[in-house]
Amino acid sequence: MMEVALTKREMEILGLIAREMTTENIATYLKISTSTVETHRKNLLRKAGVKSSVGLMNEAYKCGWLR
Repeated sequence: MMEVALTKREMEILGLIAREMTTENIATYLKISTSTVETHRKNLLRKAGVKSSVGLMNEAYKCGWLR
């Protein structure tokens, strides 16, 4: 797989997803809208080349985005 760079915010949201936070919880925590969180989530799925949060977590560990 090609090396893909995540933004600082994407990394932050990825970490919160890994902590099993919902979109609504993430939005409240970061003081952003739920639609903004959904946009980041969609971008993460696209960059990881996966279709689900489980796939995202698997790929995140493979790519070293999460430790």
